[in-house]
Amino acid sequence: MSLSAPTHHRVDGSRFSIGIVAARFNEDLTDALLDRVTAALRAAGVKPGRLTVVRVPGSHEVPWAVQALARRGRRDGVIALGVLIGGDTNHHEMVGQSVSHALQGIAVATGVPVINGVIVTDTRAQAAARCRGRINRGAEFAAAALAMAALKRSLRA
Repeated sequence: MSLSAPTHHRVDGSRFSIGIVAARFNEDLTDALLDRVTAALRAAGVKPGRLTVVRVPGSHEVPWAVQALARRGRRDGVIALGVLIGGDTNHHEMVGQSVSHALQGIAVATGVPVINGVIVTDTRAQAAARCRGRINRGAEFAAAALAMAALKRSLRA
């Protein structure tokens, strides 16, 4: 993911219902990311009663819960959150690819926009910079969810 985020236009979130699925693995970082996402959604006007947060054990479990939220109720979008950090093997890359493919499939199959907020990094420092540091991926994920929710409504998808 580039350090050059796209320019987002402010979207009034007061009419949208957004689901968030957040992994518990690397919980301190995922919690910081979740805090940034929810703060940005609230700042855009998403009402507390229209925001659903579901927690799952790890990133590999995120797609199942995203699919459940997308199928249930009237969600304008779902944001998937997790943090995968490299270790002695490339397991984090394999999980990241698997989750990414699954999330895209869910979005296409359900017609509900799914924002892939599962961060895959080589180091804990890289993850911290994106979850609670100078790179505010949480705000970016929230803005993308609102933009896609608005597009979905405009296309009547």
